Amino acid sequence: MKRQILTLWVGLLVLVLVACGPQPTAPDQETTEPVAETPVDTTEPSVIDEEPLPTVAPTETAVPAGGTTAQAGDLLQRILNRGNLICGVNGGLPGFSNLEPDGTFSGFDADFCRAVAAAVFGDPEQVEFRPLSTQERFTALQTGEVDVLFRNTTWTLSRDTSAMDFGPTTFYDGQGIMVRADLGATTLQDLEGADICVQSGTTTELNLTDNFRAQGISFNPVVFEEIDPTYNAYSEGRCDAVTSDISQLISRRTTFEDPTAHEILDVVLSKEPLAPAIAQGDSQWRDVVSWVVYTTIQAEEFGINSTNIEDFFDTENPDIRRFLGIDGELGAGLGLSNDFTVTVIQRVGNYAEIFDRNLGPDTPFNLDRGQNATWLNGGLLYSPPFR
Repeated sequence: MKRQILTLWVGLLVLVLVACGPQPTAPDQETTEPVAETPVDTTEPSVIDEEPLPTVAPTETAVPAGGTTAQAGDLLQRILNRGNLICGVNGGLPGFSNLEPDGTFSGFDADFCRAVAAAVFGDPEQVEFRPLSTQERFTALQTGEVDVLFRNTTWTLSRDTSAMDFGPTTFYDGQGIMVRADLGATTLQDLEGADICVQSGTTTELNLTDNFRAQGISFNPVVFEEIDPTYNAYSEGRCDAVTSDISQLISRRTTFEDPTAHEILDVVLSKEPLAPAIAQGDSQWRDVVSWVVYTTIQAEEFGINSTNIEDFFDTENPDIRRFLGIDGELGAGLGLSNDFTVTVIQRVGNYAEIFDRNLGPDTPFNLDRGQNATWLNGGLLYSPPFR
């Protein structure tokens, strides 16, 4: 009897041990072989067996007076390394950007190129002007042939979303029409059936068609790719009228043998905000270009110009002290020296000086400031705060 009970207990113990042991692997599960532990090697690695990872130091750039003090972005750094700004301009538009007989460039747009160079390098002459046609300008910008366009270019939505970014409007313009005085035209309706010269690939061409269609006026467009053939055809009588930005019409009229024989109609066909353009993808460079433009506008608002700026160096006005880089570190945020505004104003001028020097009452164009006055004087020019 005792033997039977002992046998029963042994059997129960075997069943318990089997139930608590390793479980069989299911048919659809992979069996993982146990991995033997590898001893940890605590010895120092040999420099012969494995090269150390390279250490990349930030690029250092010599800082000229009025130049860069902070680590720059991609395009800004390339411009600094190159040693000059490449600025796309018209090159054949007196008052805005015109190649002079001595090989220099004059004009409103050319001076804004110089303002950017002054901010970046401390020297407004460290700029190469690249004359570009209407068809060439955007390709040159997108391929990196130029760093920025100051070329009487209208800021539009389609352009802003097609590989370009725009800075602040430097010149508020509108499209107009110029006719020979002996035509006797004073309204758009007087141009029924007229031949009108216009450049292709421009907002001007589209605006002309839209306006005349909306008013039911028929006309014959005479289209040219370049600016000079456009105005040559008009001056030779092959067109009854020519259309473009009003500022351009005023500029080109001064080049005619008898400017008084041509009149600009008192009509505005469109809004034409002319602004600097840069290639998309570098927000720092866009900020640099934008805040250089704002510098010229804010300086005029403060009453600071190239002749009196030193009078403001001991001002107690906190806004002006920040603007001039006396207090704070606003320049560093752009990758520029803290006194870049001082260099721009001293070497190029504020907005009023740039406008008057190239387009104002003492020039052949005698343009009124109009919308291009500061907001304090009834215009549209307005700078965000320098703070």
